[in-house]
Amino acid sequence: MDRKIRVAVIGASGRMGREVVKTVLTESDMELVAGVSRSSGPIDLGRMVGFEECGVQMSNDLEQALTESRPDVLVDFTGPQTAVSHTNLAIRLGIRPVMGTTGFTPQAIAELDKQCQENGIGGIIAPNFSIGAILMMRFAAQASKYFPNLEIIEYHGDQKLDAPSGTAVKTAELISEVRGELRQGNPNEEETIEGSRGGYYNGFRIHSVRLPGVFAQQEVIMAEQGQALKIRHDSYDRAAYMPGVAIAVRKVMTYSGMIYGFEHFID
Repeated sequence: MDRKIRVAVIGASGRMGREVVKTVLTESDMELVAGVSRSSGPIDLGRMVGFEECGVQMSNDLEQALTESRPDVLVDFTGPQTAVSHTNLAIRLGIRPVMGTTGFTPQAIAELDKQCQENGIGGIIAPNFSIGAILMMRFAAQASKYFPNLEIIEYHGDQKLDAPSGTAVKTAELISEVRGELRQGNPNEEETIEGSRGGYYNGFRIHSVRLPGVFAQQEVIMAEQGQALKIRHDSYDRAAYMPGVAIAVRKVMTYSGMIYGFEHFID
């Protein structure tokens, strides 16, 4: 496109939001036009992230900020409690949502896809924007055809609200597309402590670890007689997600409908 992509960031004062602000300010084909946070005063967004002033002040009113700034794209890394309402608002205003949060049911995604189609705009809901994490999911799905006995273990900080993580759920969905249901383990096994075996999904188990100081890791452990295969991805910093966010901002300008999963953008 001839002009820059106008981007608004909700949750801009949060740890992930600040990284998004930095990314938008440094991408030559993007323009930061709004930042929204309920917990921050009217600070210049450039100064907030340690850059020079950019002339965009933080707002605490989402609808007003979007109406006045008229962005092309809304990037949201807030939380599952507000994800659906924020997406509905963006679509109603003709703004393309890039949602980096969980909390969407399949029914909600289908309805949002319909709304995007009707409004002629694109959107994406992505549990994970890390290219490395997407490759981990893809490799695990491919390997599950040959190693159908598997378990997923995901690790996050102790303040994460949802379990399992959106990345673990998306991994399980991709594996199930090629693996089919296979009930693993001894059919007579019994948990002497409830939950010891983790969450059940299509025959295999998902385990969620929540500890302080942990950022984001996930491994898929697969085993057959005499051998094991482990596919693991580790994120050490929120900057790992930003190349994917930039790709998503550009991609949602090119189609209509709501896409679930960043893997659709990776060839």
